[in-house]
Amino acid sequence: MSAGGSRVLALWCADWPAVAAAATADLSPAEPVAVMSGNRVVACSATARAEGVTPGLRRRDAQARCPRLHVLAADDGRDARVFEPVAAAVDAAAPGVEVLRPGLLVLAAGGLARYFGSEEAAAERLVDEVAAVGVECQVGVADELSTAVVAARRSALVPPGSGARFLAPLPIGELAAEPALAAGSRADLVDLLHRLGVRTVGAFAALTPVAVASRFGADAVAAHRGARAEPERPPSARPLPPDLEVEMRCDPPVDRVDAAAFAGRALAQRLHGRLAAASVSCTRLAVHASTVRGEHFSRTWRCAEPLTPDGTADRVRWQLDGWLTGRSGSRPTAGIDLLRLEPVEVVPTGALQLGLWGGVGAEDDRARRALTRVQGLLGGDAVRIGVLSGGRGPAERVTVVSLGDEMVPDADPAAPWPGRLPEPAPTAVLPIPPRVVLESVDGVPVTVTERGEFGANPARLRWGDHSWALLGHAGPWSVDERWWDRSTARRVARAQVLLGQGAGSGAGAPRALLVLYDGTGWCVEGVYE
Repeated sequence: MSAGGSRVLALWCADWPAVAAAATADLSPAEPVAVMSGNRVVACSATARAEGVTPGLRRRDAQARCPRLHVLAADDGRDARVFEPVAAAVDAAAPGVEVLRPGLLVLAAGGLARYFGSEEAAAERLVDEVAAVGVECQVGVADELSTAVVAARRSALVPPGSGARFLAPLPIGELAAEPALAAGSRADLVDLLHRLGVRTVGAFAALTPVAVASRFGADAVAAHRGARAEPERPPSARPLPPDLEVEMRCDPPVDRVDAAAFAGRALAQRLHGRLAAASVSCTRLAVHASTVRGEHFSRTWRCAEPLTPDGTADRVRWQLDGWLTGRSGSRPTAGIDLLRLEPVEVVPTGALQLGLWGGVGAEDDRARRALTRVQGLLGGDAVRIGVLSGGRGPAERVTVVSLGDEMVPDADPAAPWPGRLPEPAPTAVLPIPPRVVLESVDGVPVTVTERGEFGANPARLRWGDHSWALLGHAGPWSVDERWWDRSTARRVARAQVLLGQGAGSGAGAPRALLVLYDGTGWCVEGVYE
């Protein structure tokens, strides 16, 4: 049972990005729709799924499966704007709505059940309220929030105390199905558990908490608690630090989305300045707005991870966009003259995992601004970022793009790549591979035969004036690329060699190398440290 014995109701609108995109484009719900980001499907309608379209497909493959597919770009602001009438309809019938993301909201079920007579009656009423604004939804009720979200995907009302039993037979992928409740690495955790033979939520829940905590990360511990339907993330019991709320008077009042978004971003920066000074981070945020005619609007956003300044600004912009352009009766009839941001729940900053630059979010922003400044001084190509790409060698598996460009790889990393170098990848890849000599115990140069095998057993490697005895080797892995085109055909082989004692090598000598044979000899392609 959740903290305090309360129950949670989750309301879920399936395929919401596709639903919102179709509504904005005035497409019939029966039309196949796919929402794209980075040339890949991120969401699709039920009609498109029936034609074989699934999230993750490339645009070309999706259109090949469904030639009449409507392809639309992803837009978080659009999703939030179209969802606002849904949230407003639910809030009118049951105050206290928390939006996890556009398409998914939660609220306490206890008061609803008492008011409407039962949880079933409350669920039916909310489905009817949402249907009145032209949207289909599903409702789930359970003791814990994450269990209620899973139940909503199945339109299930889980009896009190039965959360773990309800979750047990479900596939392990359910732990990563809802991004609003999972960290970005949850998909990797699920993939690892599946490869370890843990195929159901119940099998994962059967592991002891000590075993999970000692072998996996903090997100695995949270996922394990969710799998066991244990109490999770109750509202903060400690009082909030004083003076965290921030507000802004808008003079003149704003009635345009661009002006409201600008004001919201400035307010988000002020809020995070106060949060940083109090050494806390916000996990639940209430956005309030008042108009010159005395109208008041409020919406609470709940997040799986602590908000960053950009995350706060985005949610404020989405909410204001939804209010100012919404098609429901909650649209303001006058300009907004007061904006207020209220942290509803905070956590200590020291309990958070540090980001790439050593901080929770502000440092990332400063680093990006510094890199953008470098681009302004030296040109757009002066700052480049690596993107995982498809290929067989380590250098081929990295596509370098300029900061700010779309991070699309040259080749699909998920495609099969026969002859691809197995794990682990080298720590460093040398841009100009230096030539080396691989010898047998008799001093005979080692080659790779037409059958893809060593001509002799490697025993020593010579690199300039240095030489090492080999403690072991792996490979070779042959690659025969573009054999149908003589001008671009390439046939090479790679091997990993572990270096032992050497002559003429210093203390900083490498321990293992990735070497490549191109038909004329060997070169060093990568270094393992």
